[in-house]
Amino acid sequence: MLAESSGAGPDGDLGALSRAGGQGDCVKECSKSIQRRLGDSRFVTRYFRGKGIDIGGRPDPLALYRELFSRIEGIRTWDIEDGSAQCMEGVADDSFDFVHSSHCLEHLDDPCEGLKSWLRILKPGGYLVVLVPDEDLYEQGVFPGTFNRDHRWTFTICKASSWSTRSLNLLDLVRELGPEAEVHRIELLDETYRYELPRYDQTLTPIGESGIELVLRKRQSEELERGGRLPGKGRPEHELRVHLNQYRDDRKTLRRASTEHPPFENDGEI
Repeated sequence: MLAESSGAGPDGDLGALSRAGGQGDCVKECSKSIQRRLGDSRFVTRYFRGKGIDIGGRPDPLALYRELFSRIEGIRTWDIEDGSAQCMEGVADDSFDFVHSSHCLEHLDDPCEGLKSWLRILKPGGYLVVLVPDEDLYEQGVFPGTFNRDHRWTFTICKASSWSTRSLNLLDLVRELGPEAEVHRIELLDETYRYELPRYDQTLTPIGESGIELVLRKRQSEELERGGRLPGKGRPEHELRVHLNQYRDDRKTLRRASTEHPPFENDGEI
C-alpha cells in the first residue's frame, strides 16, 4: 500500500510529509516536471499518448496538466484509496497506453514487485514514466531520512557501493523486469541542484527536483521474437517516398562532386 502521511518531522519541517498521498504536502514534484517535459517533444508525441494511469498521483496528479499534452485521451489517478500500488490488484494486464508515477516507488515495501506490476498493466508499445528521489541529492547521506520519514528505500542510477543500507540501483531493478522492458531514458535531475549548499531539502524550493527520471517502453511480442525493434515493412506514402529518395539522391550528387572537387581545398576569395 502507499504509505500514509506521518506528519511533520522532529524539526517540524513539512519535508517529512509523504509525497504519496500525504495531506497538506506542499512539495509538488509532478508539477515541477511539467515545464521540463514540455521542452522534450517525446513526452507529447510518444510517452504521454492515449489512456494512462497516474500511480500515487494525489495530491499533485498529472491530470492537472492534461491539456498540455495533446495526445492524452484520459488519465486515471490511482492512490491509496484505490488499493495497493505494489500489486495493482483488480487492474487487468495490458490496460493502459502509458503509466506514470511520481515519487511513489520509494514508499513501497518491494519496489521491484511494484515496477513489475506497473509494466504488467501497460500495453505493449506503451511507456512507463517513473520519478524517484536520488539518494545523494535528496537524502544526502542520512537514512532513515529526515526530510521524509515515509521513504523505505533510496535510489541511484548505478553505484558499485552506497552509504545507504537501503540503496537500490535503478538499472538493477530494470534488469529484473526481463526482456519486455526497454530503457528509453534515465536521467539524474540535477539541472537546478546547488551542490555548494549545506545539507538542505532542495525540493522545498520551487525548482529543485533532486531526483531521477526513468522512462521504459514495453516491447511488443514481435520485437521479442526478432531480437529488437527493427524497421517496419510497410510502404510509405508518395510524398514521403519522394522526399526520402531525394535525400539519398542528394548524397550521391555530393559524392560525385567531391571526387572532382575534394572538400575543404578551395581557398579562393569568397
